[in-house]
Amino acid sequence: MEPLLAADGAGSVVRHCMAARGLIEARETDLEHGYKELIMPSGSHGSYPMSREALHIWPRGGYMLIALPNQDGSFTATLFLPTRGATSFSSLTTPAAIEEFLSSSFPDAFALMPSCVEEFQRNPTGFLGTVYAHGWHVRGTAALIGDAAHAIVPFHGQGMNCCFEDCIEFDACMDGASSWEAVFADFYARRKPNTDAIAQMALENYLEMRERVVDPKFQLQQALALELERRFPQRFIPRYSMVMFHHEIPYETAARRGSVQAKLLADLTRDATSLADVDHARAGREIELALPALPRLSSVTKL
Repeated sequence: MEPLLAADGAGSVVRHCMAARGLIEARETDLEHGYKELIMPSGSHGSYPMSREALHIWPRGGYMLIALPNQDGSFTATLFLPTRGATSFSSLTTPAAIEEFLSSSFPDAFALMPSCVEEFQRNPTGFLGTVYAHGWHVRGTAALIGDAAHAIVPFHGQGMNCCFEDCIEFDACMDGASSWEAVFADFYARRKPNTDAIAQMALENYLEMRERVVDPKFQLQQALALELERRFPQRFIPRYSMVMFHHEIPYETAARRGSVQAKLLADLTRDATSLADVDHARAGREIELALPALPRLSSVTKL
């Protein structure tokens, strides 16, 4: 009999059954923030109300609004907000309170969203959470794959890519395997470090987007990261770029090298206020010591 390979929505039921019977360990962690989608309509003749070649972010510390362009000239704006608390989805219950919050927190975006109060009331609040599972299979009879095994929050845009990588890795594990149990065990061993890494990086990217992007020191470090990538393209690649644009760099490698690079950037900018203050000779020496050259870089980006 062929084994059961459970993925995504239906797979979550299988995961719950496995965990309830003590066959695996699994938990779903609520971020305690949710999201609502709002619309910025297009202008006359389908024109865009803002630049379409950008991810627009309104960071506000404990929450944020982002907007992405659609093909018809509109933008889909997504509000990420705590689910409970003084400023939260649970506290914004009247049209007056919703309008006051949106107009005061995002005045320029509010002016572009004529129906946002009604959409806020009408649209559902989306759930954000991370699935942690230890052991994705039961002998050779059933296995989890994709979001059923490792669902993540969306702040790196890698959920679907991660699942595609699962498929590629699973196919590789089948070559020459002696049994389904061996395939499942090999698949778990190969993928678990990478899925753990992208889950953590996605959480960290939410904090970065809603809090750190307005910090002048962070902005300086980002500018330095781009300059170091220009000077050392085989060694220094910003973590965001490794995750988003280099399918050949595993998530675990991106996380590990990203930690080294973050420390290096912090050290190099400790007493700096501009790129001119950075000791680039020191940067080169430390990069050569701490970051081995990557063997192969692809020009094909992730989806």
